[in-house]
Amino acid sequence: MSVKTKKPVKKRGRPVETKGQMSTEKIVLMAKELLKEDGKIPSIRKLASALNVDAMAIYHYFDNKNALLKAVTVSLIDAIYDPVVSTDWRKELRALCLSYLQLLCDHPGLLDTLLGMSSVGPAGVFIERFERALLPLELVAEHQKVALELLVDYLHGYALALNCQPEATLTIEQLDGPLNFYMDALMLKKHHKKRQ
Repeated sequence: MSVKTKKPVKKRGRPVETKGQMSTEKIVLMAKELLKEDGKIPSIRKLASALNVDAMAIYHYFDNKNALLKAVTVSLIDAIYDPVVSTDWRKELRALCLSYLQLLCDHPGLLDTLLGMSSVGPAGVFIERFERALLPLELVAEHQKVALELLVDYLHGYALALNCQPEATLTIEQLDGPLNFYMDALMLKKHHKKRQ
């Protein structure tokens, strides 16, 4: 007499995550690695291939490529220097600028990606840290906005120059002269506010 055994019933819904399974963190980490290797944000197919999953699995964690793009860029930008409010604001601003520039140099395709994004998430991280570094100056809002735009445009141009030159005569350390000039100008705006 044969004994009939019941097949195990599969539970419906999202599978319980175990070690080694997919997660948003794992996807973002792999996308960052591929960006560093290739100099550009990977396609969903390439990312899925690197993770040994079907491309549709990525969409289970991210609604679309823009959502993934935002998560990757915010994760990268979040790693830049986080200034503290200090009377030595110049040191804090310099550290922020150098870490941002280093990030752009380490990930050559990141600048193009950031400039092409409609999301303000990654920019918001830099803006918040810039504003914190400059708190001791107590700049008026208009001066702070112009100071931010000038600095960011300069850093982006500097990063572009660093990434475009094959002979590598320009270095990150050469930023000090222009950055000191910029910070001296900010000091004038601080003193200008006090006189008004």
